[in-house]
Amino acid sequence: MKEQLEREEKNKYSIIIPTYNERLNIALVIYLVFKHLRDVDFEVIVVDDGSPDGTQDIVRQLQHVYGEDHILLRARPKKLGTAYYHGLKHASGNFVIIMDADLSHHPKYIPSFIRKQLETGASIVTGTRYVSGGGVHGWNLMRKLTSRGANVLAHTLLWPGVSDLTGSFRLYRKSVLEDVITSCVSKGYVFQMEMIVRASRKGYHIEEVPISFVDRVYGSSKLGGSEIMEYLKGLIYLLFTT
Repeated sequence: MKEQLEREEKNKYSIIIPTYNERLNIALVIYLVFKHLRDVDFEVIVVDDGSPDGTQDIVRQLQHVYGEDHILLRARPKKLGTAYYHGLKHASGNFVIIMDADLSHHPKYIPSFIRKQLETGASIVTGTRYVSGGGVHGWNLMRKLTSRGANVLAHTLLWPGVSDLTGSFRLYRKSVLEDVITSCVSKGYVFQMEMIVRASRKGYHIEEVPISFVDRVYGSSKLGGSEIMEYLKGLIYLLFTT
């Protein structure tokens, strides 16, 4: 127990949150991060894609409240790599947590991610909707069937060793994320699946934590028909390249 506490004290967690038009959500997300990580050394890196709704202005105000050493705003030129790759370049922690800004990923699960990593020594801890204790709230039946079908299809073809391939709420050892992200070529929703599949193929230790995914309250979902087609293309690509 003493050794675990010493390891925990030495760790720093860089939380990367990509944003686009999340003015109504970002303040609450960051408040919840600070609420649930009182005894953790962390920084929040907001990677904004040039939101026209004033998201960056809200983040600047939050910097005055919480400090610029705790909240970093790193705007990203569009189409220049992924938001995660851009945020990773500015991360000073030895662990990186990636999560969405739309309140679908509740920060209350982050301590469980950290605890699971400390207990198991895992290189990656990923949130899953598809084990006991996990779930999805706010989706209609078609959306649930689409998500579940996408995971079943990917499991059948790729055998990744995790229950939730398309989720994006994860904790990575920074060195592992740097290794895996450089071998990924996908963008958008396929990116998350490729990340976990390539990590599995590389033999990294992956653990799961059940989470309840809640559909966004403010703003509109960015998932559409084009993303579904992109997912299917990415699935075929991974089938033949991993």
